[in-house]
Amino acid sequence: MTEITKPANRPIRTRVAPSPTGDPHVGTAYIALINYCFAKKHGGQFLLRIEDTDQVRSTRESEEKILDSLRWLGLSWDEGPDVGGPHGPYRQSERSAIYTEHCNRLLNDGHAFKCYCTPEELASMRAQQMAAKQPPKYDGRCAKLTQAECAERDAKGMSHVVRMMVPNEGVCVVQDTLRGPIEFEYSVVDMQVLMKSDGLPTYHLANVVDDHLMGITHVMRGEEWISSAPKHLLLYQYFGWEPPVLTHLPLLRNADRSKLSKRKNPTSILYYQRAGYLPAAMQNFLGLFIKSASEEDEKTSLQELIDGFDVANISLGGPVFDTSKLDWLNGRYMREELTTEQFLGEVRKWALNDAYLTPIAEMAQSRIVKLGDLGALVAPFFMNRIESLTAEKLRDGVKIEPDQQRAAYTLALQQFDAMIEWNKDGVDAALRKTAAALEIKLKDMIRAFYLAVLGAPQGVPLFDAITHLGRDILRERLRHAMELLGPASKKETEAWTAALAKAEAAE
Repeated sequence: MTEITKPANRPIRTRVAPSPTGDPHVGTAYIALINYCFAKKHGGQFLLRIEDTDQVRSTRESEEKILDSLRWLGLSWDEGPDVGGPHGPYRQSERSAIYTEHCNRLLNDGHAFKCYCTPEELASMRAQQMAAKQPPKYDGRCAKLTQAECAERDAKGMSHVVRMMVPNEGVCVVQDTLRGPIEFEYSVVDMQVLMKSDGLPTYHLANVVDDHLMGITHVMRGEEWISSAPKHLLLYQYFGWEPPVLTHLPLLRNADRSKLSKRKNPTSILYYQRAGYLPAAMQNFLGLFIKSASEEDEKTSLQELIDGFDVANISLGGPVFDTSKLDWLNGRYMREELTTEQFLGEVRKWALNDAYLTPIAEMAQSRIVKLGDLGALVAPFFMNRIESLTAEKLRDGVKIEPDQQRAAYTLALQQFDAMIEWNKDGVDAALRKTAAALEIKLKDMIRAFYLAVLGAPQGVPLFDAITHLGRDILRERLRHAMELLGPASKKETEAWTAALAKAEAAE
């Protein structure tokens, strides 16, 4: 194991760099907490950078959710898109000129080349390599083009990307503070695309350029980036820059040791906020993954996490995201940290506020005859899972077949997860497409969703309720329904997905 060192004459600077392409993931919070604690322990600075080069999926709404969720957890940053700083802009979409300049520098120095291969050529290349049982990678054909040949293709308006040069032989040694030296043969490292045909950079170029220009001294990121480290270190070498100290952190795991997945556990920070967990308890829970196991009391504070931070406490086996431990911790915080007045304050922030109650009132007002009817009607808005549900209750009066019901939940979830913006129109469209794909009447399918989402065959308007509950709570309720009726097999999911694709094509 390599000791985390402090670069000479440079203050420690770490960062978290989420992509605003969906709901804020608990893994992002885990990575942010580690970077924050390390920087603050050593008197350094912690930055937040938004990596939004995926212009199709990135949204400002998702960015705001990320910032809000990290603030909810009690984290703050010294520089970022919302607080500014001397190294901005802190959104990659606002740094295009910087990436173009550095890409041209690599081209001029012979460390990158223009690639004019079409998608069809790349697919054929990959198929031939796989048939020959070779690892699929770019074969370097366009790297041999002369300047004149490139100019001729450019004059014809041929589309191109920019790829990095990679040596044909030799070994790259990645020094990792948790794993020690990791060796990669350059012969298996792909000639990575650095600049896409639309003129936007890929993660690899933008990441290296930003980390250097923002003075990042220590990169502490998920272990899924280990295989990319040789490419990044090559880019540092090409630019003549000192690379940061690298630490690749183990991914959060489910109880069965599989990678944490929203199909097995809620993974959005927003879910836990909406479900009524206290931020201090969630912060403490994530902190257990970086706290020495020998310490007796598992209840801790952010300052204690900072003071006691040591990368040696992080197990390579991967921390298990045990929600029962989170429940236990949250209960302790409820009992031990809150006065009655503070408890009421947390309840108001959670749900008894105008922002949350007004849409519920609008849905419920026309459906009751006295205020005493309100409780039973709106109770689903104040719970997580509907624990009273059973497989029998989910089938109560449902006209569609059980497998159609399971398929409906599965296809609706797929579409809900893929929605870039969460709104009623999208919910409406998703459920209508689901009914069309399964060739069933929407009105027959709706009862199944009422039962899964609201726990009753009828109630407030379903589409409005789904929209207000939010994607995170909805995902958990539909996942619970599938657990009761029987999880979908891979074969079933593929068949149902194909039916949905066919229905969408027919529109």
